[in-house]
Amino acid sequence: MRQTESERAPERAPDAEGAVARLRTALVEVGVVLPSLRVDPVTAVRGPGHTLVDLGSCNVGTADRLVAALGARAAREEQE
Repeated sequence: MRQTESERAPERAPDAEGAVARLRTALVEVGVVLPSLRVDPVTAVRGPGHTLVDLGSCNVGTADRLVAALGARAAREEQE
């Protein structure tokens, strides 16, 4: 039976999983989906404070949507 990623890295910090979930939700809200978004399993085994979030690869269209979303956010903040 094949192990899941979380079974291979049981030491993974729950806050890292939460950060990935919050980032995924925030990105979806602005129309961006990063299919490879995950907790980096190599750094996760080092424990809290060392875990990295792997944003993964995305195509040019997704990169452009991310740029547009960040630009819109920056423009709103400048108006405030």
